[in-house]
Amino acid sequence: MATRWISFILILLLTAGCGGTSMISNPESVQTLQGNDKTVLIFWHTYNDKETRLLMQELIPAFERDHPDIRIKCINLANNNELKYNLIARASSGRGPDVVRMDIAWVPEFSHKGLLEPLNGFPGFNDVRDAFHQKVMNAGHYNDQYYSLPLNLFTKLTIFNRELLARSGYSEPPHTMDEILELVRKQHFVIGLGGLEPWDTLPYLYSLGGSFMDRDFTRASGYLNSDRTVRAVEKLAKLYKDKLIHLSAVTQNRDNWAGVRNGNLLLTDEAPWFFSLLKESDKRLALKQTLSVPFPKRNGTGSIIGGENLVIMKGSRHPVEAWVFMKWMTGLEGQLIMAKAGLIPTNKEAVKALNVSSHSYLYPYVEEVDDSFLRPPVKNWSKIEELYTVYLHQIFLGHLSAREGLDQAAEGIDKLLKY
Repeated sequence: MATRWISFILILLLTAGCGGTSMISNPESVQTLQGNDKTVLIFWHTYNDKETRLLMQELIPAFERDHPDIRIKCINLANNNELKYNLIARASSGRGPDVVRMDIAWVPEFSHKGLLEPLNGFPGFNDVRDAFHQKVMNAGHYNDQYYSLPLNLFTKLTIFNRELLARSGYSEPPHTMDEILELVRKQHFVIGLGGLEPWDTLPYLYSLGGSFMDRDFTRASGYLNSDRTVRAVEKLAKLYKDKLIHLSAVTQNRDNWAGVRNGNLLLTDEAPWFFSLLKESDKRLALKQTLSVPFPKRNGTGSIIGGENLVIMKGSRHPVEAWVFMKWMTGLEGQLIMAKAGLIPTNKEAVKALNVSSHSYLYPYVEEVDDSFLRPPVKNWSKIEELYTVYLHQIFLGHLSAREGLDQAAEGIDKLLKY
């Protein structure tokens, strides 16, 4: 608790005097801009270093040229739970930033808590909404209102070691998850799994025929504890017991990516950022060492969607200008600028204009997005995620059978979905 309040105080100080992390290099110029009736928006984001350089050197200057009456002060913060708690505290007291680039999984909780401005009433909202696929807009939909605009998306692929596949007689990976697991067991290969959270495990469960909730996200019973899901979890837990699944979250060794490249692992799953952060020569080598393919689909469902959305925090002093900034960021020009860092656009026109080469590491990720699924957009998602992960740990460690653990998890999740 003390750590949370220390982080909160630090963010207060950052916001009070953030000239060093702002587009406005001279703090005194803020007063000058305000004196000239120019609006200053506070924008919190979680871009990495490469993305931040594009933001500061290209995107913000381009926006400010188009909108000379608006200036953007950018605050770069770590994407973790401390940021989430601090945002909740500040927005609850009406002292939050104007615009936030927020983890897509956080948006439902913030909208249910009444901490975000609804967007439906802003000028041109319907046209902006139609620029995106409805699936990605749904993350910010609550009580007939929309509370966010999707900014960038990513999904995960299965990434194989080419040499291990070839040694086993495969020029490409098996087409079903059951066949992949059979290959792992037959050849005593190892799968690198990041952890047991929904982000890590749901693509495997779905590929094995399992499920999580009903389509309306009202209950987990009958889905998470269905016979198919139980069998799927049993298969994965048995592989872990036989040391054929490496859980980096348990061993504190999170470099599954290196394990696949050097042949210690047959496969792992990952979003595109590892490729995007590599130098060009190392990227070419990584593409020779590995083969990235979509998760095997079962019932039309592929991998999981992650990403960030833009929101206007409740209490923003400049909601109209914030909307102008959000529209521009999610428009064609803004999306194509940030795509240079390997971020997948959400705007349909930008995706078409991106024209990713089939030889690019990004190509299979862009192709996979349409078949990927959102995490349930429910207000208690963080609690549901935690409960699910606790029970999967109990199952994998052998403290509960898959049936016992999933029955208890489904019952607990049903309760969280009711309030």
